[in-house]
Amino acid sequence: MAASKSNITQIERLDLIRQELCNSGQVSTLELSQKCKVSKITIHRDFELLEASHEIIRTHGGAALAKKLTFEFAFSDKQQLHQDKKKRIARRAAELVKEADVVLLDTGTTTLEISRVLAGEKKITVITTSLAIVSELQFSKNVEVILLGGFLRGNSPDIHGPLTEQNVEQFRADIAFMGADAIDENGNTYTDDLRVVNLDHKIASAAARVCVVADSSKFDKTAMCKVLRPQDYHKLLTDSDVNKKTLKKLQDRKIPIELACERRM
Repeated sequence: MAASKSNITQIERLDLIRQELCNSGQVSTLELSQKCKVSKITIHRDFELLEASHEIIRTHGGAALAKKLTFEFAFSDKQQLHQDKKKRIARRAAELVKEADVVLLDTGTTTLEISRVLAGEKKITVITTSLAIVSELQFSKNVEVILLGGFLRGNSPDIHGPLTEQNVEQFRADIAFMGADAIDENGNTYTDDLRVVNLDHKIASAAARVCVVADSSKFDKTAMCKVLRPQDYHKLLTDSDVNKKTLKKLQDRKIPIELACERRM
């Protein structure tokens, strides 16, 4: 049976998309095509118009509300903590990225700093679950951004859940940068949020190289959930203020730790 022809005009579709975005923050290409009785290609053309006017950002399988995404992020206070150290780590992390690389960026304030350095540098593709990172990169001409779909995590500007985990399995990245809430003396990383543990495992599995990025305040601690073991990552990048005894313990255990030193003028 032939599909019934849509009586909705493009202007009406665009208004519908805007309304759906206002209601939920993101939309699905498939659901819109079914609701409007048009092809997914038609919806993609609508997205192109809205993206050109900076109203949306494209996601894997849909779109999310843009408006330069001026979020009042729940972690805005955390961004100010140890900011100089995070910037040092971010500059060194960006040096690990090569032209044309596909880069997976975990959510967090240190990976957000990495995105800021990457924005003005090489021509790359960034895959992320972080709305903050998308906001930072969406108008960067050199960076193609893929936002993984899923559920918006309460009190944090990032996406998680089974849909996100399925999405990340479809990609293969050259390098992943992953944060940590805590790192113990054996080099294991931890998070306080059980909801993201499985996603973090899949992010690590999707990358050829995994670099854990964490400032020195995260060391000699544990949190509720263990995430990565030393054999799960290729580099542990931190700042030069890490405790010397801790550093020696990690080096004695052959943990691949690197210190991002302050630049000298």
